Amino acid sequence: MTEKALRLGTRRSKLAMSQSGQVADAVSQVTGRPVELVPITTYGDTSREHLSQIGGTGVFVAALREALVRGEVDFAVHSLKDLPTAPHDELVLAAVPEREDPRDVIIARDALKFTDLPRGARIGTGSARRMAQLNAYARGHGMEITTVPIRGNVDTRIGYVKSGELDAVVLAAAGMNRVGRSDEVTDFLSVDTILPAPGQGALAVECTVRNTELTAALAELDDPFTRAAVTAERSLLAALEAGCTAPVGALADLLADGPIVKEMRLRGVVGTTDGTTLVQLSTTGPVPETHEAAMALGRELATEMLAQGAAGLMGERAH
Repeated sequence: MTEKALRLGTRRSKLAMSQSGQVADAVSQVTGRPVELVPITTYGDTSREHLSQIGGTGVFVAALREALVRGEVDFAVHSLKDLPTAPHDELVLAAVPEREDPRDVIIARDALKFTDLPRGARIGTGSARRMAQLNAYARGHGMEITTVPIRGNVDTRIGYVKSGELDAVVLAAAGMNRVGRSDEVTDFLSVDTILPAPGQGALAVECTVRNTELTAALAELDDPFTRAAVTAERSLLAALEAGCTAPVGALADLLADGPIVKEMRLRGVVGTTDGTTLVQLSTTGPVPETHEAAMALGRELATEMLAQGAAGLMGERAH
């Protein structure tokens, strides 16, 4: 008798289905059980309002989490950057698999690089974080750009460029890779130019606290370095009291001496969307070996950023 399939809750978008499918295959391998995808529509998928208007934090994950708690699915996969930073009483972050490329990318007309865009170029993005850093970079390098707020899936966003409505759009490298469309990318933005969203490129695999057997099996997919990095980044976000739509960028990366990983560096940025003011700082410490140590790294950098005036740059604060 074949074992009952595990039900994996996922958003319905092509990107979500693709990344959940990859996790499903890995879970099948570690559990020996078939995994079926259960597509769930979230409020963030149906609302056409700008993310900052609908609250941002959790709009893509609430429906999945409700299905988990009700027992309609056994586990769920989210883009980690969509996950609220506050822990959920009934759910556990069972695995953070190895991270994809965390960078942002440009898809521009005529295969242009970001720095080759014409004067006055219109660049689409739904992210205040991207707007702040793009505008700050342009301001500092004598470029003239206009950032245009957009929503929609990968096809919709790239469509704005194909139709000539926009000169370029900014998307996450990880998403383009996961849907097999990285060949459409015209420029990879260095993290020295634009820091990604906290947790960008990483996935979160959640299940209920009470399902200890599945939690233990899913833990085999966990990548400890990725988990330490995203924990530090999300701790920074939480300590800034910022939601996932705030103009906050963060990236923790490992500093290695040859094959030996020596330290973890955490960089953070907060800025006004017009790019006139940015607070950008970094801190370096031993690679965190515990959840608490990773959290402390994030809190420490947030404290320094707040002392430099970061709070005043974030607009609405999450409560």
